[in-house]
Amino acid sequence: MTVRRALALLAATALLLAGCADQSAHPHDPPAGPQLPPAGAQLDYQLGGAYDPPDGVDIVVRDRTAASIDDLHSVCYVNGFQTQPGELDAWPDDLLLRDDEGQPIIDPDWPDEVILDTRKARDIAKVVEPWIRDCASDGFDAVEFDNLDTYTRTGGALSRDDALNLATLLVDIAHDVGLAAGQKNAAEDASFLHSRAGFDFAVVEECAAYEECSAYTEVYGDHVLAIDYTDNLPRPWDEVCADPVTPASVVLRDRDLVTPDDPGYVFETCG
Repeated sequence: MTVRRALALLAATALLLAGCADQSAHPHDPPAGPQLPPAGAQLDYQLGGAYDPPDGVDIVVRDRTAASIDDLHSVCYVNGFQTQPGELDAWPDDLLLRDDEGQPIIDPDWPDEVILDTRKARDIAKVVEPWIRDCASDGFDAVEFDNLDTYTRTGGALSRDDALNLATLLVDIAHDVGLAAGQKNAAEDASFLHSRAGFDFAVVEECAAYEECSAYTEVYGDHVLAIDYTDNLPRPWDEVCADPVTPASVVLRDRDLVTPDDPGYVFETCG
């Protein structure tokens, strides 16, 4: 056997062994990536209580304590940056942001929610992770993380980088269990959060009222779920629908997001 032929056989054997090693290390194809909400599909936003969605709805957002809907793209709401009303006891004291006197700092816009100290992102993520995994095991397709912009209401105590660190951890957990991850509001940070934290789509409130819709669609395209409220509508709903900057998946709801059996219930789309 010539030296050249011997070297060729050795090289072929090495390639074969490497292939076998690769197959043992990766015996299965990687799972499919998270499924984004269908572009332009009709949306219902049900955080005030779960109910059978109106005909034509393809996407529904519900609280993590509610059930998903098998035939619809279901998005799970998680309050990742503040305590949820009635759930303060679920949080260790050292993860609550406190003032100079040691008192928990309450969000001025939401008097029943305490702000989390996002400088302790890894510890917060350990509390939130089981909720995200429950969303996946309960059949949800995606998760939205509320109050990303909490840092803007802390007088400088928390920073955007603190929010980014926590958001990145939460998005990674969501992706790990096969959920798409939605950015909630924070228009000024949309591009930054998409590129740095890895958010897949956006859930936005009152972008028509605050003229922020394009800030989201320029980043997420048709994968923007928009909710406007009757008490702060900037112009007639027909005009909002006709505006080319309004996201295709948009719904008009009552502020309290009540269920259809409540007299205050409002649900309108641009269909």
